[in-house]
Amino acid sequence: MTQLIASEVTLTFGGLHALSNVNIAIEPGLITSIIGPNGAGKTSLLNCISGFYHPTKGKILYGQRDLTHASPHQVSSMGIARAFQNLELFRGLSVLDNLLLARHQNLRYSLLHAIIYYGKAARVEAENRAFVEKVIDFMELELYRKKTVGNLSYGVQKRVEVARALTLAPKLLLLDEPMAGMNIEEKEDIVRFILDLKKEWGITVVLVEHDLGVVMDISDRIYVLDFGEIIGSGSPKDIAANSKVIEAYIGED
Repeated sequence: MTQLIASEVTLTFGGLHALSNVNIAIEPGLITSIIGPNGAGKTSLLNCISGFYHPTKGKILYGQRDLTHASPHQVSSMGIARAFQNLELFRGLSVLDNLLLARHQNLRYSLLHAIIYYGKAARVEAENRAFVEKVIDFMELELYRKKTVGNLSYGVQKRVEVARALTLAPKLLLLDEPMAGMNIEEKEDIVRFILDLKKEWGITVVLVEHDLGVVMDISDRIYVLDFGEIIGSGSPKDIAANSKVIEAYIGED
């Protein structure tokens, strides 16, 4: 059963077509990568799925729910989380505080419960803290949990950005260039985390990434965008043999 479908999605800014009649189908439990040259529309497509942009035309369905005009908060509440290409962290706060803040939508108790604190509020707070600690352990951030995010290396901050998305307990995780600017060792760590998310957590992953070696190694399915249009889709083997994809990346001889 398809988890998410984007059908004929078109996004325009004035006379500029960022996306033109894009069709994709995301299958549950798989790693689906979206690749393409700079400016191809990859991040614009993630923005449409996550509610930051609304398509000019077309429809986006998540199961039986229509996301086409949903807000980012509504999309998040449905079980879709996103890690951004540009870090969206509170640089003056600790890793732990950043992740606890990301769980705010799960703190479902009344003002009275919050004032009294004992009972439901205390239980909900403890449950959320336990889940955050589980994410910290999974992302191997124990050494940094009390450290200020702004003082950490770029690679660790990118890992915290992924962890922030995971604290929402998503069923579908959108990763926008999670390995950008990383060295080889840091990339290997992120690849391992992505594969474990699929295998151990059962999370569906949509990955936007420029490192074709990584994409070909870990993807179950790949979509290729160029100038806002899908020019190829299929398995890594299919994409590697697609002449349109090769032309888009390296040009004609």
